Amino acid sequence: MISEHLDVLVVGAGLSGIGAGYRLQAECPGKTYAILEGRSDLGGTWDLFRYPGIRSDSDMFTLGYPFRPWKDAKSIADGDSILRYIRETAEDFGIDRHIRFGHKVERASWSSEDATWTVTATVAGQAEPVTYTCSFLYMCSGYYSYDGGYQPDFPGLDRYQGQVIHPQQWPEDLDYAGKRVVVIGSGATAVTLVPSMAPDVEHITMLQRSPSYITALPGKDPVADFVRKWLPERLAHRIVRWKNVLVTTAFFQICRRRPELAKKGLRAMVTRLLPEGYDVDSHFTPTYDPWDQRLCLVPDGDLFKAIHSGKAEIVTDHIESFTETGIALRSGVELEADLVVSATGLVLVSCGGIEVEVDGTEVVTGDCVAYKGHMLSGVPNFALCIGYTNASWTLRADLTTQAVCRLINHLDRTGNAMAVPTLSADVERRPILDFSSGYIQRGVAIMPKQGTKAPWTVRQNYILDLLSTKVGDQMKDLAFSRRTKRPLPAPPTTDEPAPTLDAEALDGAVAARP
Repeated sequence: MISEHLDVLVVGAGLSGIGAGYRLQAECPGKTYAILEGRSDLGGTWDLFRYPGIRSDSDMFTLGYPFRPWKDAKSIADGDSILRYIRETAEDFGIDRHIRFGHKVERASWSSEDATWTVTATVAGQAEPVTYTCSFLYMCSGYYSYDGGYQPDFPGLDRYQGQVIHPQQWPEDLDYAGKRVVVIGSGATAVTLVPSMAPDVEHITMLQRSPSYITALPGKDPVADFVRKWLPERLAHRIVRWKNVLVTTAFFQICRRRPELAKKGLRAMVTRLLPEGYDVDSHFTPTYDPWDQRLCLVPDGDLFKAIHSGKAEIVTDHIESFTETGIALRSGVELEADLVVSATGLVLVSCGGIEVEVDGTEVVTGDCVAYKGHMLSGVPNFALCIGYTNASWTLRADLTTQAVCRLINHLDRTGNAMAVPTLSADVERRPILDFSSGYIQRGVAIMPKQGTKAPWTVRQNYILDLLSTKVGDQMKDLAFSRRTKRPLPAPPTTDEPAPTLDAEALDGAVAARP
């Protein structure tokens, strides 16, 4: 039984999904939409992860929304502050009234005859699934599984007498005070956990097979503080946002074009922050070039301070096996541990892990090519939100949502019902995420590919992407057609509709908020 028809269904009420709600209200006024969220609260990543010290690894002036200035003092913000920011944004614009919590989408089926998606979701506490129909389906569910992180099959793990946890399932009542802790991993989660836990443990070790590049930045942005002091809020936000975009883009280009220069600069920084004589070559010198994997950011150099304190250390080695009391390393050393945190990465999923079919044929996402980084070849009226890997997620997420709104409005203006990205035969394919990180490589096969020429390339450059939305053929390689049957009508509802505001009114609503 169909419970409701909407113009747009958004899947996921995280940072991207709430941003999508804003843009739909501002740029597609009059369109009905709902956000289906499988969990019991909004926030996505920032509600899911609860481990100590969780924080952004991008500055909040670019990770935050362009339409809602980030007001807090810290540029590199903690998870609670980010979650509060997302919730307040949803409340300010009435987006939260469009969210259907506890709705886990399982399947989506497209009918070209009806120009309609049929979306099936299981609902928490209900025996029977619910079904929605929509004219456009927008996946804002990220690219990793919320069910659990990646857990290697460590030899001898069944012999270990201590506790092993993954950061994605952090127990609320975990007491690690006075314990010996080993954190396995060298990525953003590991470099966050070590300094956050160090003050309370007996000793903490970050055990890594190979080092990652690490950079330190102030937790507060002094330029932002100065600009916000003297200029109006919205103007200051734009200035700081663009300053950070330009600095991040320039650094990425240096890393790509002059990797040896970037290596020297990063090495000099960590050498200066570490205790004198520290083995930088073994523990802080990766074998790959900067930005072949994502750089780890430590605000105010907190990881280095933890090492200085003597409570934390880095060990670079391979695990031979777990023992009853810890971890035996290939070098012959054994690390004793009461608690092991397996910060070993994520499990990638495509399209939120849902089953997608078009006219009765299953869509194999790994065989599709991404159109402008957000649609899939051969899949009508469907978009994915995938952020940048070398910059703030929200920069591309917002561009993607604006592109979705532009396409929906184009369909209305032209009287068409569907748009399908059509791939020419001469487009070569390569991975959509050009990273050597383990979690990326494990999921390459299931992720869509990208091409070697526009509009099938996925750039990691916000400035070029922004320019391309202003000039050129915005509908290139899209095939349009009309529906042959009337869509299903929306059933009557007694719920009061959320306010529909234009962009100027929405901006005014934020400015008026105390």
